[in-house]
Amino acid sequence: MNGIRQRRGAGAAFIASGAVFFVAEFIAAAAWTDPPYSYTHHFISNLGVRGPLTAFGQYIYSPLAPVMNTGVFLVGLAALAGVALLRGLPGGRRVALIVTAAVLAAGMILVALFPGTGDDGTGDYHGMGAALAFVSGNVLSILLGGARRFLGVPAGTGRALVLSGVLGLISVVAFGAILASDAGVLIGLAERGIVYPFLLGFILLGATILTRGRSGRAAEATRG
Repeated sequence: MNGIRQRRGAGAAFIASGAVFFVAEFIAAAAWTDPPYSYTHHFISNLGVRGPLTAFGQYIYSPLAPVMNTGVFLVGLAALAGVALLRGLPGGRRVALIVTAAVLAAGMILVALFPGTGDDGTGDYHGMGAALAFVSGNVLSILLGGARRFLGVPAGTGRALVLSGVLGLISVVAFGAILASDAGVLIGLAERGIVYPFLLGFILLGATILTRGRSGRAAEATRG
């Protein structure tokens, strides 16, 4: 029973890691009404800055900034908990997954604690956290997809996780190119192309783990 509860906990943690972000983002964005927050134009991090102020050429006013920062803080911790609860992984894979998840957690915590706009002395910490989270989140998705046999999830789920991570890393390059160009065109959409894929991958993995766990228990009950 301990193994079943642990697997169930891993699945729930992965679902939470994505769901918490999307819920917090939606709530914070809905409160930003004058003018309305734009998912394609504004940086994600703007939702964590109370304002009102102007930074990086964008007007920032997020009345529920603490909601967004709390959500971001919890994302990495939930993913790390999910990885820590996984069973059946060989030593090397387990270490790689835990280290990568720990980097993701550290990056998200820095982003949440230092929602800097570049003019308050916290921009460097914020930027460091974002870079760590962007890369490690997508790498973690790829590693989880590669470990799908040990996790007992279908090949399709494994491929989806790998594809999510690859798309996210490609988006890192696109995001950097837009930043370097100073054009600012669809910068919010490009940033979401980094974050959304691996978070959706985590939700998919968590749902698959929970579903297959229920199927396995049902089969055992039938045989019994």
